[in-house]
Amino acid sequence: MEFNKGKDMRQPELIIPYQEPAAKGDNVEFQSTISSTLPMAAIFMRNKYIGWTAVVFSIQSWLGESEETKKSSSTPGYFNVGMAAMSLIVTYLPLFLPQAGTQQGSATGAPAPAPA
Repeated sequence: MEFNKGKDMRQPELIIPYQEPAAKGDNVEFQSTISSTLPMAAIFMRNKYIGWTAVVFSIQSWLGESEETKKSSSTPGYFNVGMAAMSLIVTYLPLFLPQAGTQQGSATGAPAPAPA
């Protein structure tokens, strides 16, 4: 059995040119919308879980940005990550800077006795 050394066995008529697949724009826009609105929801509700979810979604959205998304988007991906980090700072702020005059207690319990 003899191998064909130096002879090109490829056939030019069988070459198929590369065609870039069509972009799915709806999924990217939805993820961008979620990553920009979740930090605001976390700030308004002071919910730490929503804040951490906002961080995960915004990092995921930033890492998944394409060149086409960068051109059409009004805010860059790192801005959404910054907003998500800011929402975490706002939700954890009462732990480090408690407000004066507020008492920790349940809303359904009996009121504290009035001083005499």
